[in-house]
Amino acid sequence: MRIFPAIDLRNGKCVNLIQGRAEAETVFSEDPIAVAESWADQGAEYLHLVDLDGAFQGDSANLSIVQEIVQRISIPTQLGGGIRDMERIEHVLDLGVSRLILGTAALRNWELVQDAATKYRKQIAVGIDATKGLVATEGWVNISERKSAEFAKEMVSLGIETIIYTDITSDGMLAGPNVDATAEIITSLDPSIEVVASGGVTTLDDLKNLKAIGSAGAIIGRSLYTQQLDLKSAINTVRNSTHRP
Repeated sequence: MRIFPAIDLRNGKCVNLIQGRAEAETVFSEDPIAVAESWADQGAEYLHLVDLDGAFQGDSANLSIVQEIVQRISIPTQLGGGIRDMERIEHVLDLGVSRLILGTAALRNWELVQDAATKYRKQIAVGIDATKGLVATEGWVNISERKSAEFAKEMVSLGIETIIYTDITSDGMLAGPNVDATAEIITSLDPSIEVVASGGVTTLDDLKNLKAIGSAGAIIGRSLYTQQLDLKSAINTVRNSTHRP
């Protein structure tokens, strides 16, 4: 199981939103590049980047920052937010981003998902952001009628091998992840499919619980920035705890 420190980018700053609401923003740093270097220096093995401007507006507004982060650190990065066509996919991968996360585009354009998965394989993941089991889009502004577990199966049938599952009601709340909802996604898929959990991870026990259900990783945001969770302790916990199938 891998720990992904999250860097959410909005207007060039490192921020965090509560339950994805744009008006519930906390700015944690004016220098996201320094934040990325700090997480890498503390032992992070992979960074999770989100272009919130891209997610809300469909236009990737922070790509110059993403590019500089990629150039400054030696660990891989994944990026989501505003990636909705093949031209943008190719451009972002050319910047050196290791893996892209398709969100809104995955729900609307299955052909794009299949083409991207065929061409780029493990470099393409699908982000499923859900509330009460239903998939949300456009930076979580709109709630669809699509059930998250069914949608995950559909994405895997198109060639996707990694699912990033975010429980919106947990995100930024520091109240623990939705382990049951995450487990439902994991158990609905072939064991070869990686499911990375996001939203609400606050304690070391949260990480142990996610590892116990077979989560391939955990994305951690607010609790790292508020120092309620220490990155090195988090990494050591998932390395040393036991995965119960």
